[in-house]
Amino acid sequence: MLAGLIFAAFPQVLLGLQTFVIRDFGFFAYPLAHYQRECFWRGELPLWNPYNNCGVPFLAQWNTMPLYPPALVYLLLPLNWSLGFFCLLHLFFGGMGTYFLARRWTGNDSAAAIAGVIFAFNGLSLNLLMWPSHIATLSWMPWVVLAVERAWRRGGRCIVIAAMSGSFQMLAGGPETILLTWLLVLGLGAGECLRGRVSDGRVMVQPGDVPAGTGRASLLRTALRLLLVVLLVAGLASVQLLPFLDLVAHSQRDPGYADTRWSMPAWGWANFLVPMVFGRVWNNGVFFQHEQAWTSSYYLGIGALLLVLLAAVTVRGYRAWLLGLAAGAAILLSFGDHSFVYRSARHLIPQLSMMTYPVKFLLVIAFAAPLMAGFAFDQLQRQSGREKAARGNRVIFLGGLMLALVGGILLWAWRFPFPGDDFPAALRNGVTRAAFLLASAILLVAVSRCARPADRQWLSLLLIAVFWFDVLTHVPPQNPTAPPWIYALDLARTRLDMKPQPALGESRAMVRPAAEMRFMQVIASDPKDNYLAKRMGYFANCNLLDAVPKVNGFFSLYPRQCGELSSVLYGSTNTCSESLADFLSVSQITAPGQFVGWVHRDSFLPFVTAGQSPVYLDDTNALLAMIRPGFDARKSVILPMDARPGITATNRPSPRIVPGRRAAELVELDLETDKPSMVVFSQTYYHPWRAYVDGRPVHLLRANYAFQALEAPAGHHRVRLVYEDWAFRLGAAVSGLSLSFCLVFWFLARTPRRDAEP
Repeated sequence: MLAGLIFAAFPQVLLGLQTFVIRDFGFFAYPLAHYQRECFWRGELPLWNPYNNCGVPFLAQWNTMPLYPPALVYLLLPLNWSLGFFCLLHLFFGGMGTYFLARRWTGNDSAAAIAGVIFAFNGLSLNLLMWPSHIATLSWMPWVVLAVERAWRRGGRCIVIAAMSGSFQMLAGGPETILLTWLLVLGLGAGECLRGRVSDGRVMVQPGDVPAGTGRASLLRTALRLLLVVLLVAGLASVQLLPFLDLVAHSQRDPGYADTRWSMPAWGWANFLVPMVFGRVWNNGVFFQHEQAWTSSYYLGIGALLLVLLAAVTVRGYRAWLLGLAAGAAILLSFGDHSFVYRSARHLIPQLSMMTYPVKFLLVIAFAAPLMAGFAFDQLQRQSGREKAARGNRVIFLGGLMLALVGGILLWAWRFPFPGDDFPAALRNGVTRAAFLLASAILLVAVSRCARPADRQWLSLLLIAVFWFDVLTHVPPQNPTAPPWIYALDLARTRLDMKPQPALGESRAMVRPAAEMRFMQVIASDPKDNYLAKRMGYFANCNLLDAVPKVNGFFSLYPRQCGELSSVLYGSTNTCSESLADFLSVSQITAPGQFVGWVHRDSFLPFVTAGQSPVYLDDTNALLAMIRPGFDARKSVILPMDARPGITATNRPSPRIVPGRRAAELVELDLETDKPSMVVFSQTYYHPWRAYVDGRPVHLLRANYAFQALEAPAGHHRVRLVYEDWAFRLGAAVSGLSLSFCLVFWFLARTPRRDAEP
């Protein structure tokens, strides 16, 4: 049923007739998947991306998913179909995980099915389809909770299954979702220990669980199993985690970094009931709230929300209480600086500020709400006699209260509109949601009063259909599509007049800051035209599709100085100085006053230069000197103050450079110089790069604030730069040992005896 609902919602994508394109799917996710695929078929692991930001770490970004095993779906199959299929496959996978988790917790197939459909079909889950990494990480959330709970109860091979589930989620690369998942797991573990597995007056023993009681030995065993799972997950994912943590430590995001844009606005709670209130439809046909553009919706479905509220006031048990508490905390934190809760939490835990966009806390809602709805639906079916009538009355009362809130929100939107509001659209949307609320309430009351199991099953299926259609129609399509050929077209060779063509190790293209700003502001109504125009202008990461090196890019993390220089260059519409563009090897730049046209520059410097006189400045003055028009990279190189004692090059020599092999993670050249000479590379400085002269290691310096240089002695030499990521190598070793331990543990551990169904 779930697969059928997903196919009915996205038939054109699954059949390959259309592909996702809107927002970050086309400008971020698809180009990165394309680069990963190119590396895969060359037999390379994409540690470094030389095409954006004058070079930037790739694997360490984490959300690029280079080590996520299911990425083979889009690495092996045609990319312009398989990446969309990959996202929808994870939507299905997450819904199924929620189904199995809810069925384990409730023992009710219908309640579990409702939970699974709500998880797969809510505004936030559908919004995440534009980020393969995010939807993959979220889809593992219920599976991780299910597997870890089985592990601490049953032990044995279940520990390995839990560790593998957790490591797969880790490798998918959504840090915020992973953090929230494990906070919930720890909360459930604490509740398990404190409550002694007693819920709703019954001891919850599942098939295969080993009864543990509430003794100290049992609690210790549960805690040790949970600790073992956590250690194994960290070990298995070390190959990804260690490079990521290394990049974070050297990135533009320090503990003082904070980006609270796109918090849920103070009035954002209204969109849980009337999803098209206080916002507008953008030119691309997607609706957004005012002051919120990270997600196009977080609407759960008004009938689903009715069940969640019913669970909050009626369902007992530590799981339901924990989910309700987590959901409430998530809503408060999602307000960001609009709420003292987030400000206080960030003050107590400064590292929390590294999690951008507080609205992401609503990911907890996407997980908790479906399960709470499952609990409430299960109770509606289980009650009998007077309790049945009471449950039905509560549904009617809560439904009436929500209906009154919908009316109040519409009155509010009518009397106090925001600039740009479309009240007639909001009114139609609110009235339609009210109709869905009425239909949901009628069906829920009927379920609560129905005696025959077969009738309850049909009512459940009808309720699922109402929930699905409500979410599918609550706003205009959140994921507009376009023909797949927009990705396959090689613009660099067929439509762009770029002579010479920028190539790796030779020169770069540069989007003017004014054009970059314009690209972000202007959205064409046709998704196809919007994407093609911006792709021709190499907006965001579109240059990866044509293997064209570019000065900037679009990533979460950058080496610190690289990120700061990019912020200065693209923080305003001021034109980059000619001298800086020369040093950056810019041979093609956006034509003045245009966005897709390119003009050639003759004065650009090659990727490697030599013979400059060193100038020593602190970082602040080095950055200022770089962006000033007087900077001349032909004559001087700026080095940090602490590099002075080790440099002997002073006068300008007359070196001769013969370029050699150039690859993503390798630079080779031959150098002949009559004196010690500085050799400068217009490539981003990042500490895993190592320099060798005639096979002997030499110190690679950070030069010109964010780039690379070394000093070569007099004579003829072979110079090599090699990317050697020791954090990755150490992580690979730890992951290999952890995997070996899991294999040994699997064969030695006993599988717990399956008990009879309680």
